[in-house]
Amino acid sequence: MALFGIHDLGLFIVSGLLLNLMPGPDSLLIISRSASQGARAGLAATAGIGTGVFVHIFAAALGLSAVLQTSAMAFTVVKYIGAAYILYMAVGLLRARGTAAAQLHQAPPMALRTIFGQGFLTNVLNPKVALFFLAFVPQFVDAHAPSKALTFIILGCTFNLNGMLWCCGLALFTARASARVRLSARTATLLSRVTGGLFIWLGIKLALSKNS
Repeated sequence: MALFGIHDLGLFIVSGLLLNLMPGPDSLLIISRSASQGARAGLAATAGIGTGVFVHIFAAALGLSAVLQTSAMAFTVVKYIGAAYILYMAVGLLRARGTAAAQLHQAPPMALRTIFGQGFLTNVLNPKVALFFLAFVPQFVDAHAPSKALTFIILGCTFNLNGMLWCCGLALFTARASARVRLSARTATLLSRVTGGLFIWLGIKLALSKNS
């Protein structure tokens, strides 16, 4: 029997790393916070996102994510809450103009615990993350595993660890790059609008997603 009831662990790790490289609301939030307040802010967002992923991991392991897949009402409620929160952040980015936009991407007065909360809510309110774990992780759980829930948790934590390492690297790289380039008001406004537009697209995409 495979160790801990896991099969194809190498394939799981490689697949997880590739999936983490795909851009999404988590990556956009990390880039935005790192560019505006530096590495500590980006790492705070990463910590919040990682904590949100742990919620999905244990919820899926306990079977709670199955409710989202079988209950259209539960899925819809969580979906719209998550979409609304992403759109709320998008509005703030789109409203930033000129000097205000430059300040947004250089030194907005936001506490690290607030940034942590943003990362946590952005992730935990996305039902697609829960459904992803429910669909992806079980493919690497051995049918004869003595404790499938434990195996699921180990795989989920492995995926989250890899994801957080990537996010930490993204935060550090973005912070270092932004520190070397001082944004003009016009450039900061454009960056805010592009980021806000991407968040609107993600929010609408999440709101229109189907429980399939």
